[in-house]
Amino acid sequence: MAWALLFARLVPFSHRLTRTSLCFFSIFFTYVCYCVLFPAESLTQKAADGPTPGCAHLQTKGPRSAQTHPARLHTARNHTPSPPLSSMKFGNKKLPRAIIVGVKKGGTRAVLEFIRIHPDVRAAGTETHFFDRNYDRGLEWYRGLMPRTLDSQITMEKTPSYFVTKETPQRISTMSRDTRLIVVVRDPVTRAISDYTQTLTKTPDLPSFQDLAFRNQTLGIVDTSWNAIRIGLYALHLDNWLRFFPLAQIHFVSGERLITDPAGELARVQDFLGLKRIVTDKHFYFNRTKGFPCLKKPESSGSPRCLGKSKGRTHVQIDRDAIEQLRDFYRPYNVRFYEMVGHDFKWE
Repeated sequence: MAWALLFARLVPFSHRLTRTSLCFFSIFFTYVCYCVLFPAESLTQKAADGPTPGCAHLQTKGPRSAQTHPARLHTARNHTPSPPLSSMKFGNKKLPRAIIVGVKKGGTRAVLEFIRIHPDVRAAGTETHFFDRNYDRGLEWYRGLMPRTLDSQITMEKTPSYFVTKETPQRISTMSRDTRLIVVVRDPVTRAISDYTQTLTKTPDLPSFQDLAFRNQTLGIVDTSWNAIRIGLYALHLDNWLRFFPLAQIHFVSGERLITDPAGELARVQDFLGLKRIVTDKHFYFNRTKGFPCLKKPESSGSPRCLGKSKGRTHVQIDRDAIEQLRDFYRPYNVRFYEMVGHDFKWE
């Protein structure tokens, strides 16, 4: 409009434009200036980029002054309600892609605690016992026990009794034939003594180890109906699993090496799960009091993380003759197990 008034002063009165022409000229000149100052390409780019984050309320209808006044924009932002933290859920609950299926007193809790350091692993904290005790509850109930995971993460759980439960392999196979299985094995004689020691702390009046382990110790007849003995018959249990899963889908962790070389065992577990080797020897230190490796202090914690009091407890003393009789009993089963998995665990 200022340009139009200047034009009117410069042109003689007789040649001055009519009011309508003057308004038209003013609008036209303003449009030309606007195009020069704000090229069409930049406007198109801004439109393609979408509204600026935090300024979405500028798109709402209303008086221009209310939309652009800085003080009002600041007030509007401060009064925009934030979503409650409880509604900010990341990932989804998924059925596990890997399960630690056994064995009891082999080191399953250690493997779970060590592998869950990995950022791409999320695991249920407690044993679900779905495939042996709660199968009638259904897969959706089972899924509900799992932690939320992102697409890049692996969901896991561990229940050591799965390995010796006859129905479990078929049930897991029905859920997914691609499930990866981890079995933590240990010298069956040492494992049986550890199992008995744990039970004794809960049942002080338990019969002696020899009374439970043998039907007739003089003749060397072992009682395989006792669960502590039966679990150590690894070859027989593995036969059942191989009916439903190929050996390549089962990874065996040495309970002995888990103590002497936890980083090495965890490296192989990570390879088996297709994970980058992130859990390394820098995460462990050996606790001489427990006789077991512990996790070094995380940056977010004030103390190192060791397994519970039940891990690394001193075993009860067992008669040497009884131990030798059990070693003789397990030897053929152990040899067959070595042949099946292609590895000699050297349990002597």
